[in-house]
Amino acid sequence: TEQAVAVAGGIIGGILLFVLLGITTYLLWKKVCRPFSYEKLINPVKTTNTNAIFQDQTNSESQLKSTSRSRSVPFIIPPTLHGRDWMHLTNEEQVQEDRDPYMTPQSGPRSSFHSLAGAYVVGTINPDLYKSPEDKSETDFPDGNIGRLWFSIEYEQESERLLVSLIKVKKLQAPADSCSPFVKIYLLPDERSYLQSKTKRKTLNPQFDENFVFQVSSKMLLQRTLKFLVYHVDKQKKHHLLGQVIFPLKNEALTEDNKLVIWRDLEKENLEPPSEYGDIQFSLSYNDYLGRLTVVVLRARGLKLHEESPAVGVYVKVSLMNHNKFIKSKKTAALLGTPNPVYNETFSFKADQTELDTASLSLSVLQSNKGEKTLLLGRVVVGPFMYTRGKELEHWNEMISKPKELVKRWHALCHST
Repeated sequence: TEQAVAVAGGIIGGILLFVLLGITTYLLWKKVCRPFSYEKLINPVKTTNTNAIFQDQTNSESQLKSTSRSRSVPFIIPPTLHGRDWMHLTNEEQVQEDRDPYMTPQSGPRSSFHSLAGAYVVGTINPDLYKSPEDKSETDFPDGNIGRLWFSIEYEQESERLLVSLIKVKKLQAPADSCSPFVKIYLLPDERSYLQSKTKRKTLNPQFDENFVFQVSSKMLLQRTLKFLVYHVDKQKKHHLLGQVIFPLKNEALTEDNKLVIWRDLEKENLEPPSEYGDIQFSLSYNDYLGRLTVVVLRARGLKLHEESPAVGVYVKVSLMNHNKFIKSKKTAALLGTPNPVYNETFSFKADQTELDTASLSLSVLQSNKGEKTLLLGRVVVGPFMYTRGKELEHWNEMISKPKELVKRWHALCHST
């Protein structure tokens, strides 16, 4: 009996010892395995630095290798990024290997986690790259400038209307202390009718922002010219012309979808009365490096048209001569018969610098009529001392003394050959 009691006590003690060892082992196993488990956070981890996120991940990995007594901050990988292979982040390296095709992130607010799959080390922004280029038309005014005018134009094809917007004028040179400017707008060759802006009081930089409409057919549009006259009203209600802008429409692509905003410097009006046969204005320039002579035919005024038969057009023929020998000629487009045509056309001729002492330019204004030969309205020759005198010689010499610079002048027409 005593032996049976001893055996039963040994069995019971063994069972209790086994249970105690099992409980102790379970508690130790649970404590050791706790760092390997992830815990879902109620609130997402807020961070603004990508490098900080990866620093936390690196710390977690180091804690997995050694038994840490303190709990690490849990880290959650979003479901959209499960199954990805992550690498250590280095400067200018992509975080994830490109094993799987790129997954388009879900729509909605973009958190910092969505950018991890394609994270790069981002540098600083250079603010100079985002600066808008400076508009020099507002600040760059040449010497002798008497003002600058801004306007815009567009053409409505269906209604055949030319829309002109007068925007502003800057840097006016007024004859008095105070200036009250306004603008008259003409559509040449009609000089009898015009549209007028409001008068702005006591300002040298008036802001108009006014719209005007001219009725003109599409066939005649390219033969028309806009003319802006800027006036100043004094205390006695007298009008003083401050400057003008002449703008031909023939070289402009005018459509409803193409609204052109343009600025032009004001020019002084030629107050001298026209000569007997009229006057012509043109610019000369010589490029000694290229050996190129350039002529810009600008306009004519006071032409004496032959009214016996209706004029088809008036044009200018520019001829280069050398020792009175014809070299080459070019001509402008023919404008509908008007005594004040505006051309603004440029022509270039090859001329060696050694030929300038024997070369000359002849500009002839011609009128073409239906069924009749062309009629000469006037002519002017510019060149060296061998051929010309007075203003024509001065214009030629000034062109040579100022290479690559356009020299503009008026010249009287004559009928002599």
